[in-house]
Amino acid sequence: MASPNHDGAREKVTSKLPASLRQELKTRAAQLGIDMQVAVREAVEQWRARPAEQNPNVDTSGAESWNTWLPAGLPDAVKADCANRGISFVQGLAQAIRVWVDSHGVPLTELTIPQYTRRIVCCNQKGGVGKTTVAAGIGQAIALGLPETKAMPGKTMGLPEIRGLRTLLVDYDPQGHLTAQLGVKQIAPGTESLVTHMVDRERVTGNLLDQVVPIAPELFDGRLCLLPSSFDAFLLDSRLGSVRGPRETSLQRALAPLEKHFDVIVVDAPPNLGLAMDAGLYYAHRRKNEPKKASGVLIPVEAEDSSADAYVMLDGQIRTVCLDYEVDIDRLGLVVNKYDKRKGYVATHSLDEWQALGDPAVLAVIPDLKEQREAVHLKQPLLQYAPTSTQAQRMREIRRRLG
Repeated sequence: MASPNHDGAREKVTSKLPASLRQELKTRAAQLGIDMQVAVREAVEQWRARPAEQNPNVDTSGAESWNTWLPAGLPDAVKADCANRGISFVQGLAQAIRVWVDSHGVPLTELTIPQYTRRIVCCNQKGGVGKTTVAAGIGQAIALGLPETKAMPGKTMGLPEIRGLRTLLVDYDPQGHLTAQLGVKQIAPGTESLVTHMVDRERVTGNLLDQVVPIAPELFDGRLCLLPSSFDAFLLDSRLGSVRGPRETSLQRALAPLEKHFDVIVVDAPPNLGLAMDAGLYYAHRRKNEPKKASGVLIPVEAEDSSADAYVMLDGQIRTVCLDYEVDIDRLGLVVNKYDKRKGYVATHSLDEWQALGDPAVLAVIPDLKEQREAVHLKQPLLQYAPTSTQAQRMREIRRRLG
């Protein structure tokens, strides 16, 4: 079955594929650095060009449901070819993928383990839980680094030093709170921005790196930078709807040229479950040969009931993105923000429930204190304004637990 994509560029194809062959396809595409959908398109085109007798029969018994995307019109052409060759559509697609995998072997000498920029996406469907606070705080802690801690007499050993890393904060939230909190102006209308590099790639002429702004370079030694928000970010979801090609990779494509300049990219994601959030979650997925939990999503929450409801919705969206695009998205942990036990049973019981989840683990509990609000009011980084505050210490704790 194929359903037209609303932009007319691609069609969603629903078929079946043996689980082992699906895994071979995923592995080989990853080894070659090729998007899965590109690999399937190449496979189908290769299969159509071959004489029928050269295509091996594939055992499809026990095949599982499988979705992919092909250029508009190609699914119907494949079905016609299958009919002419006297085979089912399921068998035709399986043959195509079998041939492609077998003809795209990768010699062991060509296999390398790439070094990836770590990507941390701070997200929650609920607004006001502190995504911006957490994104900014951990970005600062990563850029500043952590000094070696000495063991006290009779205590366990101290902790090793963690060096500061080149860190880019990305304000991906159309509200622009991260940009405002750090005292930076939004990118003006008509100027190239993250949004234009995501949805108007054919028209952009500049380098997105030109929009990156250093933050408190005297404190962070030039290691902390910000990609500001733009005024047109509120239209991102609707504009992504008209993008030709895979929309889920749009953020990854836009930020890819910046990755070589930074060790870590921290994204302050929008508080919704739309197309922009899909792209944000996809950007956090684990790439080929990347260690588990090197990249992923960090989820700020509050110790109250509505935050738990929002987490359930976000968790569902993460699972859907993983299934639809055949990727793995690691949950790096939870951060319970603005905690105040004086709020009574609801707060304390909610904290217990967050901690009882186990996976993802609660990385830190950040109290609701004045220093963060004061830093925002003065448009200064928290670790610059109040480096010894409890909140700053919690940001360092998160940094250490992220590894």
